[in-house]
Amino acid sequence: MRSTNKLNRQDPSDFRVKFVIVGCIIFFVFSLLGGRVWYLQIFKGTELRERSENNRIRVQEIKPLRGLILDSRGKTLVDNDASFDIAVISEGAESLDGVLTSLTDLYSERELAPSFPSSGFSPARGRFLPVTLERDVDWNKLALVETNSALLPGIVIDVVPVRNYTMGPAMAHALGYVGEISSSELRLPAYRDYRQGAVIGKSGIERTMDRYLRGKSGGAQVEVNVSGQVLNVLTKVDAVPGYNVITTLDQEFQQECWNALDKPAGSVIVMNPSNGSILAMVSKPSFDPNLFNRGITLQDWERFSNDSRAPFKNRVLSAQYPPASLFKLIMAAAALDQGYVTADDTVVCRGSLQVGDRTFRCWKREGHGALNLYQAIVQSCDVYFYALGLQMGIDTISEYASLFGFGQLTGIEIAGEKGGLVPSRQWKQQRFGEPWHRGETVSVSIGQGFLNATPLQLVSAFAALANGGTLYQPRIFERIESPQGDILETFTPRVHGRLPLSPGHIDKLNKALWGAVNEPRGTGRALLRKEKDVCGKTGTAQVISLPDDDDDRKDKDEIAYRFRDHALFACSAPCHDPRITVLVVVEHGGHGGSAAAPVARKIVDWYMENRVEPGFDEAIA
Repeated sequence: MRSTNKLNRQDPSDFRVKFVIVGCIIFFVFSLLGGRVWYLQIFKGTELRERSENNRIRVQEIKPLRGLILDSRGKTLVDNDASFDIAVISEGAESLDGVLTSLTDLYSERELAPSFPSSGFSPARGRFLPVTLERDVDWNKLALVETNSALLPGIVIDVVPVRNYTMGPAMAHALGYVGEISSSELRLPAYRDYRQGAVIGKSGIERTMDRYLRGKSGGAQVEVNVSGQVLNVLTKVDAVPGYNVITTLDQEFQQECWNALDKPAGSVIVMNPSNGSILAMVSKPSFDPNLFNRGITLQDWERFSNDSRAPFKNRVLSAQYPPASLFKLIMAAAALDQGYVTADDTVVCRGSLQVGDRTFRCWKREGHGALNLYQAIVQSCDVYFYALGLQMGIDTISEYASLFGFGQLTGIEIAGEKGGLVPSRQWKQQRFGEPWHRGETVSVSIGQGFLNATPLQLVSAFAALANGGTLYQPRIFERIESPQGDILETFTPRVHGRLPLSPGHIDKLNKALWGAVNEPRGTGRALLRKEKDVCGKTGTAQVISLPDDDDDRKDKDEIAYRFRDHALFACSAPCHDPRITVLVVVEHGGHGGSAAAPVARKIVDWYMENRVEPGFDEAIA
């Protein structure tokens, strides 16, 4: 009888095929796994190890402190403050938009307004570099983000040093400001060592001395968790702070000059005539450079950009005005040196001079009568210099104007300087294709017409007269020091040129400048001090040409502001041993004697009282 055991009914050979198939599948799967392991361990091992390490260990930049900018008396003009920025590292953030949404929700709970883009944020500085979302956050936001850091993967607090301009708008144009380097600047050879996100000087001293001020970044190797939070600092290389720049500027004096120029627009430049050092540099209107430290707002930028008075313009260096009657000193110098006139030669002023079919009037309609050179400068007679200009000719005038530094850069080490314009026969032929006319010589003879100069050129020329004939390159830097006080570089005075005048001729010109302030008929009587120690000259530069018989030209209140004359005044003090040369320009201020001279008076009075040692006058009398 056969067995009925069902287990014995199947032939064992029937399983062989299935075992082979299953075995092949298992072998194939393990082969794939083994291959993948080999690929990851051997072929991609180095890369994966680096990626794994980067997820755990990161390198953080330690930004250096920019060097200080100091005045000549050791007072701080620019230092550094700490700013706390909220930044995101894209590698640690699961979703950038999600992180921003989380931040926005946190802020809304505390009624704090976010100032970052709400969507579409796309950093372009790499996965591990922080990209700033908000600058200079207050303590409320800082505490909120720190408390909720676990809910904000990728968000970090970045401590950034920012500049503090202690004088605000009062010295903005001289010091300049800083900002993040642009993509176009990165392509320039001067910035080949910089990288995206670097802060650089954008104007003024900050720009000129950026290579000294910038310092050198350090770094820290830190261990982070999956959320990007720092767990441990592994290694650290400290940042190297920038060098300190000591200037020739005087902080207290600068503030006094700023206060003295109580006008809507204009400039003040004060130079030490003995070496060309700039003691004060004021340009109005101005701006607060601190606005740029933490990113200027769109509203502020539009306000400045749309201001027709151009607050970013450094008028001391780049505004170009007709020098007006200040140019009469250059005319007198040329005439004396060339022998066209002696100190005793006289010209009769009847209030006008006829040249061809045109009448050129003197500012004094009834005329000055007979004057010699001294009297013509003291009373600023136009007719005297009309006649002198026709006698010398434009090319001689042009030559001496160039010798006084007009029509060329002074060489000051701040960007943005303009060179002005000194016209000549050749210049007009090349510029307009027309010959020069005698009437144009008449206009140039009193500092009008095509002639233009910057305040810096004018103060340099008058400083050269004050010091006996040396034209110095304007100097605004004294030295460079390390943070420890070691001197790395010293900037010494540089001679830019010498006036081709004899000491006797220079003495005659300075006596005339003294008379312009201290004589009863002098146009600069606003500077008359009891010590009678100021030499100066007024100037009134026409903005537009008005009819000669239009008496309203003398009443600035009857003329639209933009068409009013510019007021100029140049002076040196004390006359016998000049310590300062001052140049004041009041745009659309009217007459130099009534608008610019009172500003110069405040400046001179303060300086003589606060910066000249007691007994100075008696010691050199």
